[in-house]
Amino acid sequence: MTSVADKLLELLDIEQLEVDMFRGLGSGGETTTRIFGGQVIAQALMAAYRTVEDRLCHSLHAYFIRPGDPSIPVIYQVDRARDGGSFTTRRVVAIQHGKQIFNLSASFHVQEDGWDYQHPMREVGKPEDWPSRAETREAYVDRIPEKYREEFLRERPIELREVAPRDMFDPEVESDVNQLWFRMEAAKGQSPQMQHCLLAYASDMNLLGSSLRPHGLTWFKGNVMTASLDHAMWFHAPIEFSDWHLYDLDAPWTGGARGFNRGAIYSQNGQLVASVAQEGLMRPVKRK
Repeated sequence: MTSVADKLLELLDIEQLEVDMFRGLGSGGETTTRIFGGQVIAQALMAAYRTVEDRLCHSLHAYFIRPGDPSIPVIYQVDRARDGGSFTTRRVVAIQHGKQIFNLSASFHVQEDGWDYQHPMREVGKPEDWPSRAETREAYVDRIPEKYREEFLRERPIELREVAPRDMFDPEVESDVNQLWFRMEAAKGQSPQMQHCLLAYASDMNLLGSSLRPHGLTWFKGNVMTASLDHAMWFHAPIEFSDWHLYDLDAPWTGGARGFNRGAIYSQNGQLVASVAQEGLMRPVKRK
């Protein structure tokens, strides 16, 4: 029987249709009502990688344009913007129903030596100090309508442990600082390119939630409409996503029905391997 982790690896192993044109499944990610943002980021990055040799992505910048439809595949068109001596640039457009749903620009860099410096990782305890996502959700199952319980408790490919998890339905106003540990054991032995795509997939998890914390909001309260608007990511060091990584998040600003969120991703030994930024919609829901 295929595990959920193996299904994610298959989801990111997109199909080539033509030169610089690829197809990825829309279903199978974190969400079922629309395509999970991290899934489109990861598939688009994989499409770009299929046109690049001998260098790894160091940064990507993307916009979510329309909600993705999980009932049909996504077509990815890659534009080979530049192949330089040190840097390669690609632009990827994701299409469904004849319209753009997402676009991404990514830059790839040859390996070079330079000066090393990073902010240290904050001490938040070990992964085993915190409950798993399954354990956290099990505590709320009686408060979920029966028709949604199977989806709510469905096994996910990314193992996730929130640091000091909040009450999903009645959260208090808290600091915007938000941390979690995550990994996917099935990533062991995967290529550096797939490691990047898996981390890109996971980087959209809990990110927007940072901007909800200072307002005592969660998706489960039903008084806020949320959506990812854009996403940027920088890769700093080699990644082995089968090992635990700390995702250290904050949201320094909210306003105008938007929230700005940042994340630093550290390996368990404290090395900063990636940085993330995203602005998200957080629109008040007006009761009729």
